[in-house]
Amino acid sequence: MTPRGPSLYRRLAGVITVVLAIGALVLGWAAWIYARVAADEAYDRLLVGAALQIAESVATEPGRVTVDPPISAFETLALARDDRIFYRVTDPKGDSLTGQDDLASARRPGGPGREPVLSDGVYRGFPVRIVTLGRFVTGPGIDGWVEVTLAQTRLARLELARDLTLKSVLLVLGMSLLALVALLVAVRVALRPLGAVQAAMAARDPKDLRPVEIEAPREVAMLVDSINHFLGRLAERVGGMERFIADAAHQIRTPLTALAAQVDLLSTETRAERRRQQMARVLERIEQLGRLTSQLLSHAMVIHRREVVQLGPVDLVPVAQAALKEAVPLSLDRDIRVSFEPAAPSLVVRGDRVSIGEVIANAVHNAIRHGAPGLVSLRLRAEGEDAVVEIADDGPGIPPESWDEVVKPFVRGDAEASGSGLGLTIVSDVVVAHGGRLTFGRDEAGLFVVSLRFPLLAGAGETRRLTEAAA
Repeated sequence: MTPRGPSLYRRLAGVITVVLAIGALVLGWAAWIYARVAADEAYDRLLVGAALQIAESVATEPGRVTVDPPISAFETLALARDDRIFYRVTDPKGDSLTGQDDLASARRPGGPGREPVLSDGVYRGFPVRIVTLGRFVTGPGIDGWVEVTLAQTRLARLELARDLTLKSVLLVLGMSLLALVALLVAVRVALRPLGAVQAAMAARDPKDLRPVEIEAPREVAMLVDSINHFLGRLAERVGGMERFIADAAHQIRTPLTALAAQVDLLSTETRAERRRQQMARVLERIEQLGRLTSQLLSHAMVIHRREVVQLGPVDLVPVAQAALKEAVPLSLDRDIRVSFEPAAPSLVVRGDRVSIGEVIANAVHNAIRHGAPGLVSLRLRAEGEDAVVEIADDGPGIPPESWDEVVKPFVRGDAEASGSGLGLTIVSDVVVAHGGRLTFGRDEAGLFVVSLRFPLLAGAGETRRLTEAAA
């Protein structure tokens, strides 16, 4: 069973929830900053207004300045019940006229002016908001700026900021919750086609490899197309396997039946000469069955490697030499001359070393067993962009009209009627899988030639270097 990861719906829901939560936090922090600014602006106007009222109450008398802070100025600030108010008025000489003598001014360097100056500070352990403004007075013996400083604790400001932030956060949370519900519903609806695909696949018979026909959105349709592509490849593979198994069963059944008949005759035969003849036939049938089984396994092996093995640099010269050594013992009971003729010290192609060695051995095996009465030659050369492996023999060869047929499974040429009909099929499959081609013909000496052409991995100048690097 395929390991199952977290639900796609849960993943999307989790991501959406995290995104909305982060967005809510950011908006909440922004709401707090905005509420602080708004509360300061509102209370700063009250603070500046009260300071202006106190400044308007400044008067002059001969030789001195007087001030009578109006009650209305403090009543305005008293709307913040929990806050405390501090003030100080100084004459042009800097002496306190009224208020707290230790209250620091908020003025900037350059002296007082008519424009109010606001700043934050701490007074007697309380965080305060301070405003300072000036009024220029003139009179008998008096000429200069009177400075008014007014401070208010920040409790009401913070309370107003919290109230504004709470309302904003509640609004943000409500909108985020609404968006979350809407998005989860949208995700559920958007994922519904995947459920339809799953239901369609689950309802199918295991043998049904037809394409899935279901209407789906564009994004899901890409998945359906991939499934259909896979089903097509699987159907092709299964069909090929079924045909191959059926053909193989038929091919194996014939020698098995003949072998059983020979064994049955052998078991009842009493004459020594006839028993020797029948024993020779039994051994011949066993050899034929062994060759067929070997070819079937070889065919299955090269098909498997064609799908799973990654191709790499392969030098054909040592591979062909090893394949020839493997096939040579088959000719020891006959007077056959075998030659190996590489025209280049190295021919590098991109391929699977095992499969290429197998097809060269199969081609040499066919030549020795079914073609050559006296000569088999394995030749290698470069021709243009191809590396060519030629297996030549002095036998009758395959008739030209059979060249297209002998590469099909279990089809035998006239010269190999006793074979399994798989040797050249294996050769053709592997050569084509490597981007090459299999051809038949005769050379100038009249020898029948089976040519295996593979694309060279590099030019002749780089072949040796690539071969050494691969080794």
